[in-house]
Amino acid sequence: MQENNTDLRVIRTKQSIRDAFVELIEEKGFEAITVKDITTRANINRGTFYAHYQDKFDLMTKYEEEIMFDLSKIAEQNFQSIVTALESNSPTTGPYSIAVLILRHINENSGFLKAVLGPKGDLSFQTRLKDFMWRTIFGNGFIKEENLLVPGQYLASYIASAHIGVIQQWLNSGRKESPEEMARILSTIMVNGPLFAAGFKK
Repeated sequence: MQENNTDLRVIRTKQSIRDAFVELIEEKGFEAITVKDITTRANINRGTFYAHYQDKFDLMTKYEEEIMFDLSKIAEQNFQSIVTALESNSPTTGPYSIAVLILRHINENSGFLKAVLGPKGDLSFQTRLKDFMWRTIFGNGFIKEENLLVPGQYLASYIASAHIGVIQQWLNSGRKESPEEMARILSTIMVNGPLFAAGFKK
């Protein structure tokens, strides 16, 4: 019982630190934040902070790595369903299903992702997200280089930048649409193309 109470305290302390961190990124920007700012906002002492994180950079890195790990697991576990759907007569099913799972996870971590993907956050995180999308799209042998109509690096950059841009817009506008509705929007654009989504029928 004592161990469970300790575990709960650690979880609550880490959450307080992270909540304070997110608020401060939004207010001051990551570069301007100090550990003292975080501990004051989280109402903890510096020793408690340093028991979990080396500094603000370690806190940012660990938070980002957890997000990336979870997104990678979702992609790995559901990748085959995309391939199966795209090889069948229902090409939107696979992209839609994995988009729902990813967007639900983003929704659960919306405070941090809105802050870190914003102008006061961590620009390198966008690069890591793009690398993740590159590996997901091209690293599984799903898309063959010989079938591409344009160079792969430009296609991957276009897809990744477009998706991140849509996600940023969703987060910044208050997530009025559900993850399911956003998945439909992204899948429609992804599968049919932006001109089709704009009303120019193929």
